[in-house]
Amino acid sequence: MEKIKVAGYVKLAKLWEKRRQEALPYHYQYYMTKFADSEKFELADVYVDITGNKQIVKRAEMVRLLKDCTEGKIQCIAAQTKGYLAADTREFCYLFKFLRDTGNGVHIITEDDNYHIDTVTNEDMQLQALSKMAEDYIGLNPADYSSWKAQILSAIEKCK
Repeated sequence: MEKIKVAGYVKLAKLWEKRRQEALPYHYQYYMTKFADSEKFELADVYVDITGNKQIVKRAEMVRLLKDCTEGKIQCIAAQTKGYLAADTREFCYLFKFLRDTGNGVHIITEDDNYHIDTVTNEDMQLQALSKMAEDYIGLNPADYSSWKAQILSAIEKCK
């Protein structure tokens, strides 16, 4: 069975900038250890943003991650919390829709105690429920999603 290519993603507050030399190796090691013995996942890369920017389009590593998703290099994003992925419901719904529409549909797993997401295992039909939530939310203002997606695609094009 071919393993799922997973990426670890972390968004740290700007105050971590002074401790970047400690933070980056810690998070790389965290995800390397987490997936080292996995029969299901193969760690493809780790993306760490240290920024005060909440908007996805303004986070360089998230944009690089989305680029890699669109290129088929990543099939699943792992984050310790959904808050790392998106700061609010709007961006989470937009991100989820974007990821599901990318290639074969990029999955999300988080380690949140109260709001654990795992669209790979798909217990409680999370994939379908989150997809419906995103579609319903976007349906309220499709033009806003189109604008958001255009900004993301433009940022991806500029990404190295």
